[in-house]
Amino acid sequence: MTAERALDPRAWNPEIAIVPFTLDNGLQLLVLPDATLPVVSVQVHYAVGSRHEAPGITGISHLFEHLMFRGTATLGPEEFSRRLQAKGGEVNAFTTRDHTSYFENLPAEHLELALSLEAERLKHLKLDEENFETERQVVISERKLRCVDSPFGLVEELLFATAYTEHPYRWPIIGWDQDLRRLTLEDCLSFFRRHYQPGEMLILVAGEAQPERVRELVERYFGDLPPGSHDSHRVVEPPQRGERRAVFKKVSQVEALFAGFHTVGLGHPDLYPLMVLAAILSQGRACRFYQEFVRPGRAAELEAEVYPPPWTSADPDLFIIRLVAAPGEPLSRLEADLWESLERLKHEGVTDLELARAKKLLRSQTVQGLAKTFYRGLMVALFHLKAGDGTLANGLLAAYEAVTAADVLRVARQYLREDNRTVVTLRPVSPEESQELGPLF
Repeated sequence: MTAERALDPRAWNPEIAIVPFTLDNGLQLLVLPDATLPVVSVQVHYAVGSRHEAPGITGISHLFEHLMFRGTATLGPEEFSRRLQAKGGEVNAFTTRDHTSYFENLPAEHLELALSLEAERLKHLKLDEENFETERQVVISERKLRCVDSPFGLVEELLFATAYTEHPYRWPIIGWDQDLRRLTLEDCLSFFRRHYQPGEMLILVAGEAQPERVRELVERYFGDLPPGSHDSHRVVEPPQRGERRAVFKKVSQVEALFAGFHTVGLGHPDLYPLMVLAAILSQGRACRFYQEFVRPGRAAELEAEVYPPPWTSADPDLFIIRLVAAPGEPLSRLEADLWESLERLKHEGVTDLELARAKKLLRSQTVQGLAKTFYRGLMVALFHLKAGDGTLANGLLAAYEAVTAADVLRVARQYLREDNRTVVTLRPVSPEESQELGPLF
């Protein structure tokens, strides 16, 4: 292979070998053997996120993620992480709308340790009032930091709460403040029994590991779990039939606007032209939004975003536009010009240069991600969980490459419609007016 070919991302083949197993109790296992480096990524994904909650217990999925690190009868609080970190491992977890995921990236020789500790906390997690109350206060503080004290955190929450009327995506992953304060230990125990069982689990091991050896270890540590079932019930958000608007008033130095358009979920092919469209609008200084609004000094920030795979939600997500007005620039005039700019794109289409530039950006980001053992595993696992097919991770580059200018024009016209639009504006008020409006939660 020549040096020129080795440096060309188009020559890089992202084909990922996937070896699937299913234990008798229903637990699914995917092994991605790769002997390139002596490391493994051990990932345990539970098919439960904020979408599986209900009003009154919002935030319980994320709170439970915290509780999983509180120890067992034989492991003290945080000892799970300390043992793996002592072996050179990286340990973390995250909760989304659709799933809760735990992972350890560590030297391959410690694969069994990671699996045994994951099994230990699943079987013998210490769920008592002390651990529950400690982590609940941590999450309440986290919500205040990330949402209430953030300049736009509550604005974005209102956007989703307005855009979705029936689907659980309308509440935040971290939950509503009042629900977090109402949760009980019994709520958590019930949640644990229902969702932390083989029918809702996917274990993925990527890296230097033999598939049969991994299967033997997973069978040894998880095979004695009683069988479980998978809850595949899904809520369908009804089509939006007209623009929705809301105003959020708070103390702020700037005016801002957040807009959301209903689009598609992870398994839908329109995701890729939507990603290209978002890149044309707002990635880099050559993009449309920067050249039309930010560079002339009219907008402090203006970006378009679609959550990229594998972070796209399982059910139809939002194409989000965030606009922060520059000081002295009336938001109403800026908004009118923003919609006019999008209408111009929907009438004129995009240029070959814009299309090529957007594809290059997305190709670069995708290749950088897929070059990492952890990220390859994450791609396969989340495509498997949310779209029902982990092999879709192998088609990412081809999917982006196949997008045409006509595709971009079509999705812009199909999804970026006024009747499909929800707009939330941030209107600054004085501290006195804010106090009169009541406390922020």
